[in-house]
Amino acid sequence: MHPVSSLVLDRARHGDEHAFRELTGPYLRELHLHCYRMLGSLVDSDDLLQETLVAAWRGLDGFAGRSSFRAWLYRIATNRCLNAIRDRKRRPPTEPVPPFNPPDPSRRGELTWLQPYPDAWLEQLPDAAAQQPAAKQEARGGVELAFITALQRLPPRQTAAVVLADVLGFSASEVAGMLDSSPTAVKGVLQRARAALEQHRSTAGHAPTGGPGSATERDLASRFAAAFTAGDINRVVDLLTDDAWLAMPPAPHEYVGAAAVAGFLRTSTEWRGQRCLSLVPTRANGQPAFGCHLGRQNESTAALAGVLVPTMSGDRISGITRFLDIDLQREFERAGRLTTP
Repeated sequence: MHPVSSLVLDRARHGDEHAFRELTGPYLRELHLHCYRMLGSLVDSDDLLQETLVAAWRGLDGFAGRSSFRAWLYRIATNRCLNAIRDRKRRPPTEPVPPFNPPDPSRRGELTWLQPYPDAWLEQLPDAAAQQPAAKQEARGGVELAFITALQRLPPRQTAAVVLADVLGFSASEVAGMLDSSPTAVKGVLQRARAALEQHRSTAGHAPTGGPGSATERDLASRFAAAFTAGDINRVVDLLTDDAWLAMPPAPHEYVGAAAVAGFLRTSTEWRGQRCLSLVPTRANGQPAFGCHLGRQNESTAALAGVLVPTMSGDRISGITRFLDIDLQREFERAGRLTTP
């Protein structure tokens, strides 16, 4: 917690931009992550963080000190995110045209705006923001891709309430103030949100044996990368759970079941032909991830081909998310965790 200096606050209220940056600087990374949890998109999070800062700059006179400055900023960020979700009505991004004829998908996904979050940015969080209430939500549970996906399926106010209360640890009274509601109403919203998240958790599998960063996780990620880059579909399938799935945001196509995933991967590998796929290890949402590059042997450069995030369950892989957005991959490079091979 960073106490607000009344002198710095007065300077900021009188138009001192340096003082304003001094006030808000300690909270920028955690506010960005908050917007990401609410929206599920890095691009939207960048925009909403800027909107939050503009609103805070213009509304400094409205900060009366009844709550902490941090809570005041979270109130602004939360309501800006809620407004964005309502106003934009979740217009999906443009559906990409595949360069080959893929098999018919098992289903069409709705969350095509979903994007991963670089672990390099998570490491920049202040200690207080990185420590999540253990009794309510595991530290990794507030960022893991399955949790972010589940949040996007909730009604927006449920998403806001559960993030503010169960991830960030604000009290029901504080959350009520942020959402212009009552503590009783917030408790009802939280009850419904928790029930929905628990149902999702029961169908999403469980964490890799040994936990994140364990030798088991590293070994599974390494074997997956080796099989995937070699185009050895049988070896990839051996690592999958029976109900594994493959998703490719912003494309809506999803393949469910090891056989359906294998069918798509075979078609994709055949299209790749003699070109080599390389995977550069990184981490996203507290999980192993890879930057994808596609090129020919002996070429000095390879084309960016997205970010790949396997979801692990026990000693198997229960899901593969291939994020196709090249600009997203550049965001990971900007975060300092990916370099072109």
